[in-house]
Amino acid sequence: MRLLHTSDWHLGRSFHGVGMLDAQRAFVDQLVDAVARHAVDVVLIAGDVYDRALPGVDVVHLLDDALVRVTSAGAQVVLTSGNHDSAIRLGFASRLLERGGVHLRTRLDSLDQPLLLRAGGAAGGAADGAVVAIYGIPWLEPRLVADQLGVQTPSHFEVTRAATALIRQDIERRSASATVHSVVLAHTFASGGISSDSERDLSIGGVGAVPLDLFDGFSYTALGHLHGRQSLSPQVRYSGSPLAYSFSEASHQKGAWLIDIDAGGVTKVQEVLWDAPRTLAVLRGPLSELLESPEYSWAETAYCQVTLTDAQRPARAMDQLRARFPDTLVLSFDPEGGAAGTASTYSSRLAEAPDDLAVCCGFLEHVRGRVPDDAERAALAAALENVRLQEASL
Repeated sequence: MRLLHTSDWHLGRSFHGVGMLDAQRAFVDQLVDAVARHAVDVVLIAGDVYDRALPGVDVVHLLDDALVRVTSAGAQVVLTSGNHDSAIRLGFASRLLERGGVHLRTRLDSLDQPLLLRAGGAAGGAADGAVVAIYGIPWLEPRLVADQLGVQTPSHFEVTRAATALIRQDIERRSASATVHSVVLAHTFASGGISSDSERDLSIGGVGAVPLDLFDGFSYTALGHLHGRQSLSPQVRYSGSPLAYSFSEASHQKGAWLIDIDAGGVTKVQEVLWDAPRTLAVLRGPLSELLESPEYSWAETAYCQVTLTDAQRPARAMDQLRARFPDTLVLSFDPEGGAAGTASTYSSRLAEAPDDLAVCCGFLEHVRGRVPDDAERAALAAALENVRLQEASL
């Protein structure tokens, strides 16, 4: 049997204001091709299928198209909800969809209700031989699910421990009549995972993370929530998001995990890589160097995040950058030597300003990071003179 571990599709998400539906459609094309090419039996989606609890109509249509195409290519789908999904909406018609090979695990009462497959790939379980049991743990908001799970102290650790305990009980019961190879999907932040900027609402300092040993004993744990594909152990992995959703993911090689299971258990885990629709470029340096150096020619067709290090903020910096790098999406300034003492310097300059023009020029320098040019000084002087004339006429 062959499983394909994916997560964090975030359908409907934009990238710094740029819509990504076309890129997400291209990912679905690659996914369907991988299912057919690798003879995948089950596609796992470990949460955050959508980017919002109320996705747009075109986004819902894209997921509908993806599920139809994946199942038509010969694979079943097991899908859990993440913190960006509405578990209730995503789980709608779950019993009906089950008949078409799409198995939604978005409710607490389905924690110990696995999809059962014979090691050879057929559904329904086996009274003799080995069975693969695929369980799904949706995103568990501690305050909302603690009572239902019998947890006294609401925390991610406690609710996840209670959920995995229910799964272990079901595995133990089924193991009395067959060898059970367990696969668990979980949308959570596990200790040891490396995060990136595009995972929103992560707790700080490890609070909210769950220890890795909660997943001990499962044949394979397919994690979602972090966007970088990574292995926490041979049996516990994040597939990461199929597309980059922040510039902190510029160095990521996006992909998924292909898991082979036979009657003896997991035999092989290998990577499947996705082609990126656009290169991401994180550029830093003085404006003149970025505009003139051939070293950066590769970034001319990329989405760019630029940090300028000029001592003074250049005029029309974004316009100049976009002349060479049309898809510059983020621009920031970090002058060489830093901006230490800027606040006190501005305060001192304001207190010592000899006239109103100096005050205005000082403010402009403070907010722009550069001194006004001659044209700007002239415009300010004319505006101040106009104010004086109006006051004199009152």
